[in-house]
Amino acid sequence: MTEAAYSKDEQRAWYFYDWANSAFAAIVLTTFLGPYLTSLAKAGADAAGRVYLAGIPLEPRSVWGYTVSLSVACQVLVLPALGAYADYGNRKRELLGVFAYCGAAATMMMFFLTGSAWKFGAALFVTANLSFGAANVIYNSFLPDIAPVQERDDVSSRGWGLGYLGGGIALALNLALYLNAESFGISPGFAVRISLASAGAWWALFSLIPLARLRNRKPLQKLPPGQSFLSVSFRQLRQTLREIRRYPETLKFLLAYLLYNDAIQAVIALSSQFGSDELKMPMSSLTSAILMVQFVAFAGAMVFNLAARSFGAHRTIMAMLVVWSAVLVYIYAGVRNGRDFFIAAAIVALVMGGSQALSRSLFSQMIPKDKAAEYFSLYEVSDKGTSWMAPLVFGLTLQFTGSYRIAILSLIVFFVLGLVLLSRVHVQRAIEDASLKAA
Repeated sequence: MTEAAYSKDEQRAWYFYDWANSAFAAIVLTTFLGPYLTSLAKAGADAAGRVYLAGIPLEPRSVWGYTVSLSVACQVLVLPALGAYADYGNRKRELLGVFAYCGAAATMMMFFLTGSAWKFGAALFVTANLSFGAANVIYNSFLPDIAPVQERDDVSSRGWGLGYLGGGIALALNLALYLNAESFGISPGFAVRISLASAGAWWALFSLIPLARLRNRKPLQKLPPGQSFLSVSFRQLRQTLREIRRYPETLKFLLAYLLYNDAIQAVIALSSQFGSDELKMPMSSLTSAILMVQFVAFAGAMVFNLAARSFGAHRTIMAMLVVWSAVLVYIYAGVRNGRDFFIAAAIVALVMGGSQALSRSLFSQMIPKDKAAEYFSLYEVSDKGTSWMAPLVFGLTLQFTGSYRIAILSLIVFFVLGLVLLSRVHVQRAIEDASLKAA
């Protein structure tokens, strides 16, 4: 594809899907649903302080971590086949719309969560987060279509940055509602329910922009006689899983990413629960901190994109993983009040957007372009909002130790292992392999 074939208009439209879905990440995943679902679970606890799912006793404070893990376990089963399906057909834009609106609808249904309906809330979140991840597979797979290799760090960083900006604006509006709930004649709980539903409405509204501008590029392929798209998708998935061994450096990067980004997503998803339940921060302070994160993360994504131009994306990501590890130690040993929480949140914000944006653009260079959705479906197992191993470790550690601090510190193993594996990736060889073997 020539430089002229890459449309700036299409790139700008692509950015707006990050703007659209970041309301879900900022409002639902990071801010309101964790503490709210925990309160619903506590309201439904028995005299022993336990809730039950299929007869299994659960610590109410662990319900949120388990729910996040369950949603991603579902993604592990669904997303790889979806990626194969998207690459085989020519309906990526339509698939993006289907999953975006399924997720938005489930999110808007969260308005009806009251009393002790934690199971209903967990089911809605699993549906919404599964759709969120599925839509992100398709969204990310457009990156090689809309930007040449030399521009992908910039394009990916702008997308992440605009996403944090959009999520921050949506969160600011809902924070204003929450802080002024009484003056509007509503309860704080009702304001939380409005905020959750508004994230779905924001997601649905702004998804119209990329759906109107993004283009399908591949011609529709005819199915073999007697085959369905589903059977062909699973056959292609099996082929991709065998084929990825031909790209050892890409495979090492993917494994490293699944480790360190799983922990990044866990910190994002569980931070509000830590602040609310461990530090006893009022929701107004908690949402203010998370709001600050959105805008600092926007700046951080831009700053680390500049750093990547000087030092390379690979080295820049490794440096950020060292910072992430140091933050977990600081949270364990030094975060004792709201002020400390704000300091930790500011440091996290600086490295959060950059580490994710540069990882996405780097991975896009290491994979065959004609199978981008398939490879990004494997990548999405631990992309934005879709961690599963780290929340499970967090939940189990919390359940057995009763300590939020030890549970937070346990996540450091993911950063350390990810950093060690990432340091062994030969990036240029991965890019050359993807280019030569796909030719």
